[in-house]
Amino acid sequence: MKRASRTAETLDPNLIRENFSRVKEEVAEACRRSGRGVGEVEILVASKYISTDGMEMLAAAGITLVGENRAQDLAAKHLVYGDRFTWDFIGHLQSNKVRQVLPVARLIHSLDSLSTAAEIDRRAEGPTDVLLEVNVGGEAGKYGIIPTEVDRFLEETLRYPKVNFTGLMTMPPLAADPEAVRPHFAALRRLSSELNQKWSGSHYFRRISMGTSNDYLVAVEEGATIIRVGGMIFGQENRKT
Repeated sequence: MKRASRTAETLDPNLIRENFSRVKEEVAEACRRSGRGVGEVEILVASKYISTDGMEMLAAAGITLVGENRAQDLAAKHLVYGDRFTWDFIGHLQSNKVRQVLPVARLIHSLDSLSTAAEIDRRAEGPTDVLLEVNVGGEAGKYGIIPTEVDRFLEETLRYPKVNFTGLMTMPPLAADPEAVRPHFAALRRLSSELNQKWSGSHYFRRISMGTSNDYLVAVEEGATIIRVGGMIFGQENRKT
């Protein structure tokens, strides 16, 4: 069943502000534990269940970076709020939605298709920053390129010069215990380092988008530069995105 969007009337601005502040504090502490600077990690708020009018509450809470899963929602919200937010696209991007996403998104988190890469190259006015989505757990039927196929995929995308890979994204296998996904996050960090060496001069894998409401602290400890948190910010659920 489709979940209804939260409107301004159903959101608690104080709770949003408190939850967002708590996440920032926890991320700062995770950075200190792992010897990282706080400025190395961006907190992206996934706003897929927030209506257009409800976005005002996010702005009031000091949230500036948001991620949308659907191209039409991204376009509609951007039409109202413009540059009050920085907009990333975090859902699975189909080639027929590229034209809606390109003018708005700072960063596309989820490229894993040659047809989508071709459409980006055809429609973009210039270099477009994307993340390569990696199926780090090698799960059947899941979006993302499996790690052993990443180099071949990157070779094939060289024909699309406007597609600018700036990092990696993953959704690890579901697990109740955040520690269970630590090896997957560590594997993505290692892959990022390897790709930076192999593809220096062509692509720069400086961004690592991983970690959601259930496991973002582990993700930060393992090198995430962007975490994606959602429902816990709005008081919808405890530690799930």
